[in-house]
Amino acid sequence: MTTLDTGIPLFVLGQGTDPHSERGVDCPGELPPASDPDLVARAVKAKAALGDRLFVLGHHYQRDEVIRFADVTGDSFKLAREAAARPEAEYIVFCGVHFMAESADILTGDDQRVILPDMAAGCSMADMATFDQVEEAWDVLSDLGLADVTVPITYMNSSADIKAFCGRKGGAVCTSSNARRALTWAFEQGDDRKVLFLPDQHLGRNTAVLEMGLSLDDCVVYNPHRPNGGLTDQQLRDAKMILWRGHCSVHGRFTEQCVDDVRTRIPGVNVLVHPECRHEVVTKADHVGSTEYIIKTLEKAPAGSAWAVGTELNLVKRLAAEHPDKTVTFLDRTVCYCSTMNRIDLPHLVWALESLVEGQVVNQITVDPETTYWAKLALDRMLALP
Repeated sequence: MTTLDTGIPLFVLGQGTDPHSERGVDCPGELPPASDPDLVARAVKAKAALGDRLFVLGHHYQRDEVIRFADVTGDSFKLAREAAARPEAEYIVFCGVHFMAESADILTGDDQRVILPDMAAGCSMADMATFDQVEEAWDVLSDLGLADVTVPITYMNSSADIKAFCGRKGGAVCTSSNARRALTWAFEQGDDRKVLFLPDQHLGRNTAVLEMGLSLDDCVVYNPHRPNGGLTDQQLRDAKMILWRGHCSVHGRFTEQCVDDVRTRIPGVNVLVHPECRHEVVTKADHVGSTEYIIKTLEKAPAGSAWAVGTELNLVKRLAAEHPDKTVTFLDRTVCYCSTMNRIDLPHLVWALESLVEGQVVNQITVDPETTYWAKLALDRMLALP
């Protein structure tokens, strides 16, 4: 990451600004161009050769050089469902991170192959909750007689193993858009129900407190690296929300000071943040919502309005370029791309596509049948939410 010392906002495209102008190219934090100028032509050629056999998914946080080759863009769950709706596509190339490709493999047919261009493209949040850790936490709850009244809910940003765990234990998956519905469903499963919320503590806390009326005292944070999660038996008994100690490395960087600073720099600015941000940031923001909510809010915003957006920088830059009649700026002064998402670059994409043209399937993501069964059950419970 690069910290700016210029005293100016990290990235602002104001009214009438051309994102490809000299100003845009010189913007601090700009990603370098592809090292091989022939890569674009090679990607075009390979994609054309594969035709309808190929379907390329591009997550909103991807680089522009990758997004341009996506057949559809969106958040992780939308993309997985889009893949499932294309049964004729033999190859699903997922330009995202590992857990997203796993979800696509769970939802697509047995004859479809899901490919992740770079296997190092993981998710730090998903990695903060391993299967063994969650099993151990469940044992703690079982020993206290609490497992029978606890419903596990996992955020989409989790591994297939964790989704399957929730499926086996009567729980469900949620997205940032339907977290409230998922929690409401969980608490309605019976009297005195608790929720074990995995793996993002901030989304769980923000949803429970700001949308459902629970108090901060109703929430405790379970630390898998400490005995008993770092909590007393009584704290676990009293809690309504047992939040896993996980977070997004991008959204977790935004602070109250970021909000205060941008309001000082840009009078009348609207602060728009993702619910993965810290509780104190969310409570200071003007608007809070999922990636799709952020996109739609800016689409509907009046010309001339100013916005400071607290989410991944590739998306903020793209939104600024798409709305030149508005001022769109990154909430922080620090360059903060999703480092693992950015591992999917044009060289990796071209390598994956050209390998497919040559008949070689690389970096295939495969979820075993048992895990697929239980994970899909948890996903189906989410889809059935009222």
